[in-house]
Amino acid sequence: MVKKVVHFKKDCISCGACEAISPEYWKLDEEGLAQLLKSKEVDDHWELTIDSEEAAEKNQEAADVCPVNIIHVKED
Repeated sequence: MVKKVVHFKKDCISCGACEAISPEYWKLDEEGLAQLLKSKEVDDHWELTIDSEEAAEKNQEAADVCPVNIIHVKED
């Protein structure tokens, strides 16, 4: 099962909810914006390919607590 985490960093409001719920995947950067760790920039967003159910669950939890809905876990 391979999934992709998609993050629209430019729309982040710096609340830190993603980092609080899933610090192994999310950190606030020096500008205070959420950064999906080990992700790569693709066009207007950031992506990380994940291949475990645990990683999918942790990132879905981050998506669920994001107040501006800029984190998405999708089938790859």
